[in-house]
Amino acid sequence: MVPWLMVSAIQVAELSVSSVVHMFYGLYIFSSAVAGDLTQSLSESIFKPKSTIEVKQIDQEKTTDVNDLPPIVLVHGIFGFGKGRLGGLSYFAGAEKKDERVLVPDLGSLTSVHDRARELFYYLKGGLVDYGEEHSKACGHSQFGRFYEKGEYQEWDEDHPIHFVGHSAGAQVVRVLQQMLADKMFEGYENTNENWVLSLTSLSGALNGTTRTYIDGIQPEDGKSLKPISLLQICKLGVIMYDWIDIPWLKSYYNFGFDHFNMSRKKTGVRGLVDLLLGNAGPFAACGDWILPDLSIQGSMKLNASLQTFPNTFYFSYATKRTTKPLGMMTVPSGVMGIHPLLFIRVLQMSQWQFPRDIPLPYKGYRDEDWQDNDGALNTISMTHPRIPVEHSSLILRSDSDCLPLQPGIWYYKIVEADHIMFIINRERAGVEFDLIYDSIFERCRKHVFRKAPQTLPNEAQHQERGGQEE
Repeated sequence: MVPWLMVSAIQVAELSVSSVVHMFYGLYIFSSAVAGDLTQSLSESIFKPKSTIEVKQIDQEKTTDVNDLPPIVLVHGIFGFGKGRLGGLSYFAGAEKKDERVLVPDLGSLTSVHDRARELFYYLKGGLVDYGEEHSKACGHSQFGRFYEKGEYQEWDEDHPIHFVGHSAGAQVVRVLQQMLADKMFEGYENTNENWVLSLTSLSGALNGTTRTYIDGIQPEDGKSLKPISLLQICKLGVIMYDWIDIPWLKSYYNFGFDHFNMSRKKTGVRGLVDLLLGNAGPFAACGDWILPDLSIQGSMKLNASLQTFPNTFYFSYATKRTTKPLGMMTVPSGVMGIHPLLFIRVLQMSQWQFPRDIPLPYKGYRDEDWQDNDGALNTISMTHPRIPVEHSSLILRSDSDCLPLQPGIWYYKIVEADHIMFIINRERAGVEFDLIYDSIFERCRKHVFRKAPQTLPNEAQHQERGGQEE
């Protein structure tokens, strides 16, 4: 009896600490965004620039060259946001400014991988988001969602493919989207195929799930349902209340992405709120149409079973870790200062977590020790390349130059010492590593990934033209 009480007390204490830490971090991000917007507005009102008329000569050739470049699309992860949310705050910490043609879509921050993949397609092509009739009926939400009056890259097709960079769950979103393109799952677009995706770079990508889902509250028995008392139950309560109260200006600032579930008090009333809280309706109902079930090992296996690595697409992955095994013994966090306070406890917990022995293991050959290295959110083994239920072709790299010339259809991966949020939100944390990572990604997209001929960048075209004139 006494040991049980001690374990329960420790679990309650851990849940309390985790809840407070996550809540304060969320408030910090939100308040930082608000403060930044207020400062910018105040500055503009006080130091309003004098209006001047300036005639600029447009270099049509340069404009055309830039527009000819395939876009690099940065896809955010869980709890993430795109351009236009949280004011001027950048999820990718300003990395989008490193290239002339980068898109940062705003997708549902907690919606399922399936729903986010559908949203990403219509963000690029334009039109009314169609989540699919069969899927929508099965999960109890509207078939149609947001309307994009103008797609960000309407010419997108096999002859105008796209580079994608996905952080965390964003990488799996792109893989699902590519499979949907290959399977021609978008009504009215019969010509789609896998070659619409030129390259995918996975940055701390959730390619095989994570054991953190079980620590946060997903039941390891099925990888889908929630434990009665857990961090995810608190998260669920907060999300339901946020969407049910439905304050327009607040949701325009940050949105979890569940509008197609019609959870607003204006549509459901108090009775609807009760159904949402009891799990009889909404994304947290039996269907589990939200992101966390997709990030469990079982959920990822279910997704991966139908996802291919295609022969004409280039794949690259940065797998992060903040653990070490001193003297080849127990896996522990690799220091304190290099790990974000939000993640330190989880790095420790994930390095020690073991799958319950009284239930079937998630897959044949599963070993706890393989999943101990982690970055505080994902296990390093999960981030390298698709492994379960079938391992895809891969090659580990020591340096980016080891893979040149690049070959499509292979997952090149590199292990990087960093926690899960090192390369997002706060650029200063990563220091020079931030520039090294993103410069490498963008340079590879522009100079080393092509199907027909190397691309000529606008500045290179001008340099070549000047060189010809000098001769």
